[in-house]
Formats: sequence, structure tokens, C-alpha cells
Amino acid sequence: MSEPVASPAPLTAAVVHELIEELAGLDRTFLAGEKAQADLPTVLDGYRWMFSILSVGLDVFLWGDVTAPRFTDIVGANRKWGGDNADAFYQYAPIDPSRTYRVRATRADAVYFSLTVYGGPDDGRYSERIVATVNDHDVRAVDPAGTAEEFEIWLSSDEPEWVAGPSGREREAGLSGQEREESLPRVWLRLEPDAVAAITRDYLAEPTEGRRMEWRIEHVGDPGEWRPTDESEARRYRATLTWLREQAQIVPVVLADPNTVQDPYPVPQQTFGWAAGDAAYAMGSYELDEDQALVVRGTSPECAFWNLCLWNPFLHTFDYAHDQVTINGFQVSYEPDGSWEIVVSERDPDRPNWVRTQGHRHGLIWFRWFHPAATPDPVTTEVVTVG
Repeated sequence: MSEPVASPAPLTAAVVHELIEELAGLDRTFLAGEKAQADLPTVLDGYRWMFSILSVGLDVFLWGDVTAPRFTDIVGANRKWGGDNADAFYQYAPIDPSRTYRVRATRADAVYFSLTVYGGPDDGRYSERIVATVNDHDVRAVDPAGTAEEFEIWLSSDEPEWVAGPSGREREAGLSGQEREESLPRVWLRLEPDAVAAITRDYLAEPTEGRRMEWRIEHVGDPGEWRPTDESEARRYRATLTWLREQAQIVPVVLADPNTVQDPYPVPQQTFGWAAGDAAYAMGSYELDEDQALVVRGTSPECAFWNLCLWNPFLHTFDYAHDQVTINGFQVSYEPDGSWEIVVSERDPDRPNWVRTQGHRHGLIWFRWFHPAATPDPVTTEVVTVG
């Protein structure tokens, strides 16, 4: 047996080896114990989940840089975890509350968008609270006509001078070049001492056809000297390791009371992790034979956007590249009275609003309503036979 090679970065080497060992044993999360999964589709999803959360952890904690930040996609067709869906784009950027950042956003086809600053530990654990947020309604307040193609969001602990000055829209007429850039509609978010990250969301009615928003972030001021050290890199890998372990504590979710949907709960005053603060939610589950379907019936209040998603126990959507496994309020066929009926099944039920289970005999059902005018009414469910 050869002798181990000495590393000039012993701290980094040690935690990297620990990270590799953790990943190698991560499938125990869904193969053993009280949360063990027995069906093939879910187990295969589990292995994909392992690498999804690893890739997110590496992008966020290893490559993230508060002095030269950039927004990176944290969900998508090949990054399924944490409650993703087919209709939205989520991006993440790390921040340091002692610094100042300018975010410039370019509008597109989003029916709902937001930027949320989260606070809590910066060591790989999930965020604990929302520090500040701005959404499409807030941007409308500084751009009432909605004619500005771009707008800015400033993040800092101290109030910028321009906050007390005349609005950019009042000064825009006749400006050009640098002056016009400075006249963009702007919103300021105060950074509290525990602010660690900014996450953007934009939801599209037709995500396969619509244009997503562009979000760009830059550090304002002197970023200081930057050089990686053994200590700094080891800390980044340690945060990624902590992220893997914490995510593994959350899933797989154990199904309870299948073929029902819990009553929707209102827009929350507090959140955990990277949840949004502008939506009402409802969760349910299904457990069906191949010749069965779950018919979900309900109504939705006036809102900017709502959808239903089918998730596996790892809180990620089924494969929406091949079948409709999510459906939103712009895609739904409504009854004359405004109600809707969505059918969850493996076989085609020959009814509108069908979402396919793709061989998953059990799974989760998730509703969200952004900017709801009221808390949604409870939905009803019925198991029927599909011929």
C-alpha cells in the first residue's frame, strides 16, 4: 500500500476527503431507516437529488464570492431540489452586510418577480429569516407606468444619498448616457448584520416560450485584496459539507394521509430556508394504483400566479421535459363558474388539466399562490378509476 501524499493544503485536503465520504454514503438517507424508499422511480430520483444538492452547494459556498458576486441558477431541469417547479427561475448571490451592492434587473415576461435577502448563518446551514424583500408590486411604486425596461435594487446597511433625493423618473426627461443610467427606477433594501444571500425569482405563464428576466449584481466600492488560503478554502468546502448534511435531514419527506390536500395557509409572516414571503401554500400527497386517478377540485383567489406541482419525497418535480407534471393558472382550463379540476394519474384520464405521475405510485402535491387577494379556500380530492 502506497503512503498517503502530503498536501500543501492540509486543511482543505482533510475536509475534501470528508466531503467525498459523505457523498459516498448519502444514499443511506433513502435506502435505510424509517425513511427508506422501496419503489424504483423514487430511488433513482434519490441519486439525482444527491448530485443536485452537491452542485448547488458547490456553486453557492465554494464558488460564491461576496467581493465579486454573480447570480447563479440554483434550480432547473437538471437541478431539482428544495421545491423547484417548471414555471420559475431562481438565482442566488452571496452578500456581505458590511458592503454595498447594486442589482440591475431587465424586465421580460415574468408575471411575478422578486429579490429577497436572507439572514442567518453563513456556514452552510439554511437561512433563518427574510431580512428584506422587493417584488413586482414594490417596483411598480417607483415606476408606476411600468415603462422602464430596467430598474435597480441597492443593498447596503446605510441609506444611500439618493433615497432622500428626487426620484429617477422625475429626472429622466432629457437625460442621456451616464445620467440616464443614474435615473433608472431604484429601490433600496437595508442589510441587517446577519444578511448572507440574495435570491431572485421570476415566474412565467409559459416558461418554455417566455423570456426570463436578467439579474446582474455588482459590488460597489473597493473590494480589497483577494487571495485564497488553505483556511479560506477549507471553510468553503466545510460549508458545502454542512449543506449536504442539512439537506439530508429534511428529506425524504414521509407521506401522511395520502390522497388529500391540507387547507391552504396564508402568506407567512416568517419563513425558514429560502422560502418566498409573498405566497400562500398548500401541501398534499397521493398514493395511487396505475388504474387510479386523484381528482383535485377547487378555486383560486385573484393572484399574480398560481400552480400545482407533483414532487417526489426529495421535494423536486418529476421530469417536466417529457410530460406535464406541473400546471399553472394560465394553463388550466376553467369551469364556467371559475372553478377548476386537476387530474393526477399515470394513465391519460381523457380529461383536461392532467398531470402525469410518470410511474411514481406515490408523491407530493404542492400548491402556491403569489400575491393572493385572500387565503385560498380548501380544495377537495376524490380517487376515481381510470379506464
